[in-house]
Amino acid sequence: MTQTKPVVKRGNQPNQPPNQPVADAPANTPSVKPHTRPGRKTRRRQARELALQGLYQWCVAGGTAEAIEAQLHETREFPKTDEEYFSGLLRGVLGNVPQLEKQIQPYLDRPLKELSPVEISILLLGTHELESHPEIPYRAIINEAVELAKTYGGTHGHKYVNGVLDKLAAKLRAAEVSAKF
Repeated sequence: MTQTKPVVKRGNQPNQPPNQPVADAPANTPSVKPHTRPGRKTRRRQARELALQGLYQWCVAGGTAEAIEAQLHETREFPKTDEEYFSGLLRGVLGNVPQLEKQIQPYLDRPLKELSPVEISILLLGTHELESHPEIPYRAIINEAVELAKTYGGTHGHKYVNGVLDKLAAKLRAAEVSAKF
């Protein structure tokens, strides 16, 4: 039986074009698949990531929106963030947790509290955006949540987040969802 060599992505070999196989890669070298778009993050994506960090902190240790926001304001990522959007996300979610949980729960296969703090935070964030930001297409909101789950969540957490938010979008954005193509 012959053993095939895996594809090694750019960055592992000098002067190698992107996404080209490396002929001399050892058989045990894993392929590298980035979870985010190449290049710099948008200010909004950075705002979502910091809001996720704050929501995770709240899930694990508690705290007020003001205290969490002040702490995150001191991080080196903060200057690259859409500050207004970040603040709106963090305060919007933390100010409406019971209502957001009530929206999410019917689409879960278990109690919300049994999910990991990362998935809880992403679902709260995505639900808040679906409810409060009609100017952002629902597919963009779901995609951003899935990307966060791929980067920070469990192995298959992104699939769970996608399924829950897709069903929730059909309720919260029925006209937009039914207007697909």
